[in-house]
Amino acid sequence: MWQLPRIPPLANVPRTGNLTTYKDGIMASINKVILIGNLGKDPELKYTPSGAAVTNFSIATTDKWKDKDGNSQERTEWHNIVLWGRTAEVAKEYLAKGRSVYIEGRIQTRTYDDKDGNKRYFTEVVGEKMQFLGGRDSASSSGGGQSSYAPANAGGGAPSGPTGPSGQGGSNGSSDDDLPF
Repeated sequence: MWQLPRIPPLANVPRTGNLTTYKDGIMASINKVILIGNLGKDPELKYTPSGAAVTNFSIATTDKWKDKDGNSQERTEWHNIVLWGRTAEVAKEYLAKGRSVYIEGRIQTRTYDDKDGNKRYFTEVVGEKMQFLGGRDSASSSGGGQSSYAPANAGGGAPSGPTGPSGQGGSNGSSDDDLPF
């Protein structure tokens, strides 16, 4: 059975029983999303006026179960994903519609006013870690390779670059012909 990872107690925060609380009684919170799904469309890469790369795409996750009558049921959820910086550029370069991907990040809701002046809400997952699943052509086959990318630190530092199944960086001197997928 899957369990939440153990989170170390926060420094200088008093403990009450099994819960970590702040002095004013407010509990700490977690905003963490882990998704594995297939891209519904090719990523769109844009740059902000300040030059920051941003990519948007959607992924589908599907739940399957049997109802009380034994009939197979299925429900697909669509998730809007946004990636920033080098991770956004890597996604644009290597991801395509149908490709499987692992995304780890946080939920964020933005508001905007539509053309009629109505307030609208848009919920998305801001990806902090991305891992490619399947082979290079996994949109059309079920290859077994993996490759991942995540910034060096969560604080928006310099990216570490893509890594393959061995965990080595993308500039390890090997060519694409040496890869097993």
